[in-house]
Amino acid sequence: MKFIVSSAKLLKNLQALNGVIGTNNTLPILDDFLFKIKDNVLRITVSDLETTMSVTLQPDLVEGEGEVTIPARILVDIMKMLPDVPVTLSIAEDTLAVELVAGEGHYKLVGHKSEEFPQMPVMEDTTAFDMPADMLAAGFEKTVFATGNDEIRPIMSGVLLEMRSDNVTFVATDAHKLVRYRRTTDKPFEGGEASFIMPRKPINQLKAILATMADEPVNVAFNKTNASFVFGDYTLVCRLIEGRYPNYEAVIPTNNPNQLTIDRVQFLSAIRRVAVFSSKATHQVRFKIAGQEIMLTAEDIDFYNEAKERLTCSYSGDDIEIGFNSRFFQEMLANLNTKEVKLEMSAPNRAGIITPVDNPNEGEDILMLLMPVMLNQ
Repeated sequence: MKFIVSSAKLLKNLQALNGVIGTNNTLPILDDFLFKIKDNVLRITVSDLETTMSVTLQPDLVEGEGEVTIPARILVDIMKMLPDVPVTLSIAEDTLAVELVAGEGHYKLVGHKSEEFPQMPVMEDTTAFDMPADMLAAGFEKTVFATGNDEIRPIMSGVLLEMRSDNVTFVATDAHKLVRYRRTTDKPFEGGEASFIMPRKPINQLKAILATMADEPVNVAFNKTNASFVFGDYTLVCRLIEGRYPNYEAVIPTNNPNQLTIDRVQFLSAIRRVAVFSSKATHQVRFKIAGQEIMLTAEDIDFYNEAKERLTCSYSGDDIEIGFNSRFFQEMLANLNTKEVKLEMSAPNRAGIITPVDNPNEGEDILMLLMPVMLNQ
């Protein structure tokens, strides 16, 4: 078995798959890439038992058929150091020894038998639909940062996807913050209504690749246990998080009479500066809003650090003083891209709602909720 392919092309595909490989695999075979040649096409597969991903590519030259697993770390490391030249990989049928030739360089690796490598899960009784790659990437990008790490509530460690006839909604929450990202679609979802919860790891694996694919279609199929994503030359199948997602709509306050509108970049920069002086335990920044001004204050009593910064804003409502976790607030502002944002509040002990102002993305509705922190008196 032998094939020749561009080093840049091979490296690009190896790096796209490499994030699936775990750091503490219980099975040594999971540290490998599975290379399989059939009908002159090369398929490379990785798996961590929960997520399996593969890519197909057409080598410049193929001799023979077969399959072998090759240690991922050493293969990626050497490919990174090669210039863009044709590389030849030859695999001995009897010993599975792998020889890599690139220019004047000759490198030998030990291949392994593929029998123990996990098979790509077969999807049965699925619901399927197509979604543009950029829409799916945006939904994941805008929400995955809000997922939680609580092992007691694994449901909150993933992103909820809800499909309805005219829109798709992505939701993530860790009980302190919540993001709801909704996009209307001109392609009706024919399954009526459906939903599933995606784990964070395959989301991070997908979103970087999808972001480069513009509006190319992604075929999404899912059943009670797994979801598959087929796009371009890639296929990803992952196990879903089982359980019932919390009723997120019930926690979004609808009556928020105190409304502040402010330049997003100016607001984010000021919070970043003030947050340097906040408590390392709470990361609290105090928002004191009165008239058309907002005063940001942070202090670390243990180290006698303190910062204040005043900003002008557009505000309607009663004077209010409220505290937020500055790290969470920065994440939310950084994940919006409009010139101005609106902060809606009702009381110092009720959640604040952050939304973009004059969103240029047609059909996009994004809402971010952040619970306040108790103010130090």
